Amino acid sequence: MTEKAISKHLSNLEKQFAANNSVLQQATKIFHDLDQVEYDLGLLDQDETTARKSSWWPIVSLISDDSLAKTTFLNQFLGSAAQAANVHSASHKFTVFQHTPQATLATLPGSALDVDHRLPFYNISHKIEQFSAGEGSKINSYLELKTLNSPRLRNRLLIETPDFNSIAQHPVRLLLNQQVIEMSDLVLVFTSVFESDSIAKTQLIEHIIAHQDANKFIYIIDHIDITLTPERIQTSIASWKKRLAGLGLNTGQFIIFANIQGLLQNPALVEIDERLVNIDNDRSYRVLHTLEKGIRDVHDVVIPEVSSALKRWKERCNFSTLIILGLIISILLFAEISMGILDLLIDPIIGPLALLGLLAVLIPLHIVISKMHAKSFVKELYARQKALHLSENLAAMFEKSLSFWRIVLPINEPVGNSKKYRTRLRLLNERSKNLVQALNDNFSADTRYEPETLPLNPYNSDE
Repeated sequence: MTEKAISKHLSNLEKQFAANNSVLQQATKIFHDLDQVEYDLGLLDQDETTARKSSWWPIVSLISDDSLAKTTFLNQFLGSAAQAANVHSASHKFTVFQHTPQATLATLPGSALDVDHRLPFYNISHKIEQFSAGEGSKINSYLELKTLNSPRLRNRLLIETPDFNSIAQHPVRLLLNQQVIEMSDLVLVFTSVFESDSIAKTQLIEHIIAHQDANKFIYIIDHIDITLTPERIQTSIASWKKRLAGLGLNTGQFIIFANIQGLLQNPALVEIDERLVNIDNDRSYRVLHTLEKGIRDVHDVVIPEVSSALKRWKERCNFSTLIILGLIISILLFAEISMGILDLLIDPIIGPLALLGLLAVLIPLHIVISKMHAKSFVKELYARQKALHLSENLAAMFEKSLSFWRIVLPINEPVGNSKKYRTRLRLLNERSKNLVQALNDNFSADTRYEPETLPLNPYNSDE
């Protein structure tokens, strides 16, 4: 087993969390061990890491269909710096806001997000290209990065999605919107988006249902008259709760947002700030969930996909070889009828030599046939990888399973479908669950997380 070097990304993360988050620091070690497993299976290259499946920043996202309402909210949410810079919503782009100590706002192209593994949307152009050929090169038309000196952006990111109608009109934006919801720790949804009738609305509801969490979604009721009484505000909230419950959305916090000028603190922003206090913990749970899912996917998705392809490839190769063998037998039968060669074949010297000669022809022929058929299955696995939105290289694992003995002998399982790898994945899963428990223990006065209590990795002698 060739040892995989720890990626620079993981090394930096481990240093970053060494002082203030021992759970995430230990998570980087498990990610590296998962990298080693996937590297051994051919699923991962030397310079890649599974830790890039999740952003390690706490992320807040904003979904709205009204540019004016969204701009008003952003200016108040991001504070005086945003108002001084006069932040405008890009109606067709996903905008990532990042904190900077500089006084002026800077806007960077989407390629800045695509190439920086520390930020969300890392390597997204490749995923877009897989989803829609030719669109990956247009990354700057889908994304942008803005840096702003706002206290609410310190140690977290804000993702502003395009106007909802713009999302509905383009499949790539639908894909990006889904990814934003998945990667976010807190999603602010303006309730007006549910008044539209589009594919985007249907998919948004499906994504929210798939990630329903009372702590993940805040529904913002906008365009509310500031003269509303507390009773009428409660009535409006109750009405929206009932309306969204009818769509299958049963969890989430509801707040009223009005463009109230002259107040030092907008009540809606105060409620959001209270929610932001725990966003670091939400980020930790999200990263650990990504870790657990990555471990499970190797066993439950990746290996079965490659195993299925190998079995069908084996059947096709054997069938092709049997056809050739049948042709050879037919020729021999014809030769027996015409010339009578049976006595030669049962001769104690000529017979075994003839059998060896037949094997000498069939085995190389079988290998050539197998490799020819493998090309079509490699293309099929690339398509499956795209359809399943996997970063793991299914085709590389398939090709790693095409050794000489696996081609010649009746072995139908890929290299990773063995007791050895199942044990490694099980131990990694147990360690990740221990980290979730350790994170839970941080909220108990009676327990405190100690990194050394976690099981050591039996496959790394340095631990």
